[in-house]
Amino acid sequence: MKKPTQLIRWLTTLGASFLSITAFANAYFDANLPHHTQRGFRNPASDSEPHGLGDLLRWRWDAVRDNLPQPALTPTPTTAPDLPRIRAYQRSAPDSSAARSASPPAVTWIGHASALVQAGGLNVLTDPIFSERAFPVQMAGPRRAQAPGVALDDLPPIDVVVISHNHYDHLDRNSVVSLNARAQAQGGNTLFLVPLGQKPWFESLGITRVVELDWWQKHTVRGVDFFLTPVQHWSARGLTDQNQTLWGGWAVFAADLHWYFGGDAGYSANFLETRQRFADRFAQDGGFDLALIPIGAYEPRWFMRVHHMNPEEAVQAHLDLRAKRSVAVHWGTFSLTDESLDQPPKDLALARAAKGLNDTDFWVLKIGETRTVPARSAR
Repeated sequence: MKKPTQLIRWLTTLGASFLSITAFANAYFDANLPHHTQRGFRNPASDSEPHGLGDLLRWRWDAVRDNLPQPALTPTPTTAPDLPRIRAYQRSAPDSSAARSASPPAVTWIGHASALVQAGGLNVLTDPIFSERAFPVQMAGPRRAQAPGVALDDLPPIDVVVISHNHYDHLDRNSVVSLNARAQAQGGNTLFLVPLGQKPWFESLGITRVVELDWWQKHTVRGVDFFLTPVQHWSARGLTDQNQTLWGGWAVFAADLHWYFGGDAGYSANFLETRQRFADRFAQDGGFDLALIPIGAYEPRWFMRVHHMNPEEAVQAHLDLRAKRSVAVHWGTFSLTDESLDQPPKDLALARAAKGLNDTDFWVLKIGETRTVPARSAR
């Protein structure tokens, strides 16, 4: 059994490293919106309140006592990125069958919740984290088990970065600063789309091309519509700023691909609500062409259930969204909870089979792997 002092060290590091932020009145507060509060934001569902400090201590004590997580038996699969293919994508609107054929939509898993989605003539990056650790400082915290599938310097020009929420494994300071500097050096402009309340943080880093949205609000980039959608989660970067910024998923509608990014979420009715909200856009073909759905960081269930789906719930989210295909994200990179790094795809395989699905319906990509998605006009 691990020594109890390791638990004490973990808590001490947590307290010392998370810089507190003064609580504030919610400048965005709208009394007509159930997810708004005067101090920040909340999940409207009655059973979605986050656990308190006592439960956190219980979870960490149990993990130390039981030696969790156990080491992975197999490493997360990786492959060398197909950089010529990634860089060959045409950043122009796919307004003709020839353009769609030349540059069909594609997704590349970079690791954790970071993915490159190439569709609608845009290179879009989700929740980029290229740092070695998911923590305020690089001397402590969860360390990545696998290098990013595509190095930041090897990325094609990034048009849009979408951020789901401000936890350190989804919003990494060094990564967004580097992406912004890289865009400026190349003479381009990367746009950061973020939930409400995050823009001031970006501006404090000198990143000014930022648009923040509330749930269901839209921003359009070169004909591609980006909607921030509700998910059940929470936010914080310090000890006193819990839920002072919003969180969400992203529904993106391009001419050649309708896709969804779940960020980080507990299972809720939000997935079905999202599909129903955009029913008019799906016309006769039902739902999203592609969904990026988190499958990791789910044990123990008594603590994680509210804000992290397990693979069984991720499959249900896939069905709720009526996704034609989904990609498993948020696993295999950082050891954040009690399951082993290699457990999520095993549980996903069982969950798929239970619903009559297979690996062509819900993909498990290798880190660095690129996979083409049929363009809407080609179906």
